[in-house]
Amino acid sequence: MRFRHEVKHRIIYADLLALRSRLSSVLARDAHAVGGRYEVRSLYFDNVEDKALQEKLDGVNCREKFRIRYYNGDTSLILLEKKSKINGLCSKAQARIDRGEARAIAIGDFAREGFEIAGRELLRELCCKMDLQGLRPRIIVDYTREAFVYAPGNVRVTLDYDIRTGMDCTDFLNPGCVTVPVRDRPIILEVKWDEFLPSVVADLVQTPATRTAAFSKYAACRIYS
Repeated sequence: MRFRHEVKHRIIYADLLALRSRLSSVLARDAHAVGGRYEVRSLYFDNVEDKALQEKLDGVNCREKFRIRYYNGDTSLILLEKKSKINGLCSKAQARIDRGEARAIAIGDFAREGFEIAGRELLRELCCKMDLQGLRPRIIVDYTREAFVYAPGNVRVTLDYDIRTGMDCTDFLNPGCVTVPVRDRPIILEVKWDEFLPSVVADLVQTPATRTAAFSKYAACRIYS
């Protein structure tokens, strides 16, 4: 499992405009972008004791969370992901699932669906933790992302905004599920890299009002549920 550095900053709208201009002049746009941006929908999982939420709020050093996700309303590509954080470094395991599997997972009835988990370790792990730890879908998180990449250092810079919550709705595949903006309408700059962060990128992402923030979209959206 490969671990990466990940730093988040909460920024203001003026910074978003400045960063968009500066990053576009040096870095390449992410391949998922349509017209420079793309829409992300995620369904996050937690147990009845809100373990993932509490560990995030408490700053637990070693933690994980599961989610399923698709982009731009296209459910032909749905990804199951597990994000892990250890000693400030992050990693992400990822596996593709189909609509039937996503629907079965979302209602916690994967046994009835009868999909195959043999040889699919991430899917097996989620199913086991749904059985043994009581993981269940908790909330839909929608947002708009602008992403930029830079090959040296395997750098990825993202600008996330219009973060919205499905509140009590977990109907992940329903495009009509109503979502509402989270409080204060946060804008998040996120920078990820491997062994080193090139100075050109470090310089590009500097803004006067930038401050490091332990921001979680999942936690921000859970304020309503």
